[in-house]
Amino acid sequence: MTSIFKPNRRTAQRLIAGAAIYLIAFSSLAQTTWPAKPVRIVVPFAPGGTTDLLARALAPELSRVFGQSFVVENKAGAGGNIGADLVAKSPADGYTLLMGTVGTHGINKSLFAKLPYDPQKDFAPITLVAGVPNVMVVNADKARAANINTAADFVRYAKANPGKLNMASSGNGTSIHLAGELFKSMAGVYMPHLPYGGSGPALLGLLAGDTDVMFDNLPSAMPHIKTGKLRALAVTSALRSAALPDVPTIEQAGGPALKGYEASSWFGLLTPAGTPADVVNRVQAEVAKALNSPAIKERLVTAGAIPSGNTPAEFAQLIDAEIKKWAPVVKQSGAKVD
Repeated sequence: MTSIFKPNRRTAQRLIAGAAIYLIAFSSLAQTTWPAKPVRIVVPFAPGGTTDLLARALAPELSRVFGQSFVVENKAGAGGNIGADLVAKSPADGYTLLMGTVGTHGINKSLFAKLPYDPQKDFAPITLVAGVPNVMVVNADKARAANINTAADFVRYAKANPGKLNMASSGNGTSIHLAGELFKSMAGVYMPHLPYGGSGPALLGLLAGDTDVMFDNLPSAMPHIKTGKLRALAVTSALRSAALPDVPTIEQAGGPALKGYEASSWFGLLTPAGTPADVVNRVQAEVAKALNSPAIKERLVTAGAIPSGNTPAEFAQLIDAEIKKWAPVVKQSGAKVD
């Protein structure tokens, strides 16, 4: 007699086959039902900056494709760490995404003594959205008054007037902050650092004349450069930007002390580690399509961004490489946040 606690070979085969059919059906159901409710894209900075602009450029397209709302939520603070940590500790169900940055996933691991999340272990990378050069911009009225027309002029004025010029940033540990710290270190100038809760508020302070200089992401600074309210002295990339072809690089404009200077930014979508791979791959595929569409591509390129849409594996490799790249830069700059 066959025991009910020890099924025979035929029964076992049936059980295995049934389980396989169930798993296939469950996987298929998950693929067809996600998203069954709105998805949020967390931007770890205040509205108005490049991180926010990129998220809001993609959200309508993802909403259209998936038939559910993709809602942008701004959770600013601590150099992007508050928003990134919120996503890291969210359920791995595909309903919470992060628009991460070179700050949250490249710089902060070396900059912050106590990071509340692990940028590699706590996230599933989806895709790099765009690479962006920073641009050294000054308040146009103050630049005219001080006769500052180039990065070399800025360095001469700053050395002659130590501490008189101050530097705005989108927050401690952001690429904007670190680009400025690297500039200060290489140029040998002293400027007090005034961190804001995002690029948007920092730009408002610069436009109002509360601060003097900022190494902002190009897309968020571009509208104010075009109106003439900000003067672009140089871009922080190794090569000139197609969006500002007449503006030199910092290496070209800043003199011998700034030879080799480079500090660009990037932005990409991530989700909590453990999120189903099919969800990650579906989002990546649609983001890549959106970034390659003429309307969005032209919009980003005109603003100074370089669209990507690479694979999750490629994005993961970039994050690993950027953490290694920025560690010595942080050390050299002397920047540190407790």
